[in-house]
This record gives sequence, structure tokens and C-alpha cells, in this order.
Amino acid sequence: MRLLAALALVATLALPAGAGAGVDKPVLAPAKGGKCIAPPEVMRREHPDMLRHQRTVTVHEGVRDAKVSLEGCIDCHGPAREFCAQCHRYAGVHIDCFQCHASRPAEKR
Repeated sequence: MRLLAALALVATLALPAGAGAGVDKPVLAPAKGGKCIAPPEVMRREHPDMLRHQRTVTVHEGVRDAKVSLEGCIDCHGPAREFCAQCHRYAGVHIDCFQCHASRPAEKR
């Protein structure tokens, strides 16, 4: 009986937070710009590290013409609040980026 309970607990913990909470799996539109900077499985796992690295390069080092930028992601994937929120809600991850940052790309002049 304890083994069965332990297995049920392990199975529950292995699911993303939204999977057991009635949250629909994200359905993301394809990127408009063609190929992303990394395959989807890499982006799912490593994008927080990529964003932190780019923040350091942009904010702390002042490099604003980088090949990879959050604005580039938004231009390709659409409004970040919508694109980012779907997966973060599904995974049970709270993001507060857009309390300070705009959720849409700057107007092109």
C-alpha cells in the first residue's frame, strides 16, 4: 500500500504544474521569422539562462546591437505577454518581467 502511494506521488510530481490542474497545454503559433536561435527543446530548458546572459550583455555592458535580443524574440513570436504566459502558466512559473518591460516591440521608424 505504501509503495502504491509513493508511486502515485512520484507520478504526480513528474507532471508539469498545469498538467494536473486542468490547464490546457500551450498551443503556440509558429514563429514569423523562420528559424529560431535554438531548437524548441533547448529553448524550453535554457531560455532563462539565455535571457539572464543577454541582460548582462545589454544592461551591464551596454551592448545593444546584439544578434540575440528579447525584442527579436517578440518581433518573431508576437506579444510576449501572450506567447510567454501560455507556457509559464502551464508550467506553474510566475514571471514578472512585464511589470517593467513592454510586452510589444518598439515601433519601427
